[in-house]
Amino acid sequence: MNPAEIKRKRTESVLKELLPEAFSMLDDSQLQTLVVTEVVCSRGRYDSKVFLDKADIDESTQSEILKKLRKVQGFLKNYVKESEGWYRSPNFAFEFDDHMERISKIEDLFNQIKKESSNDN
Repeated sequence: MNPAEIKRKRTESVLKELLPEAFSMLDDSQLQTLVVTEVVCSRGRYDSKVFLDKADIDESTQSEILKKLRKVQGFLKNYVKESEGWYRSPNFAFEFDDHMERISKIEDLFNQIKKESSNDN
């Protein structure tokens, strides 16, 4: 791993810790309870994708939350900048993470295959 990759990974780790802190300081109960599952920064660390846990959040609420997050992005960037003493903060692109859903579907498929193969014997 070269030094640039190490810096990017360190930035991702710091953002994964700081963003939930910043969410908890907001006056919106929907945003206060958001869980950050992963942060992926671009090579130059100017942009980052923030993946949020979508446990028990329906589609319409998800789009509403994403709109609210776009509105408070300035506050989030300032919070991160001031907390770490950085000159600038990356831009955030928020998405809901469907990784756990895909894993669950794959496990269900494996279980179904296992049942079918045991019924054939």
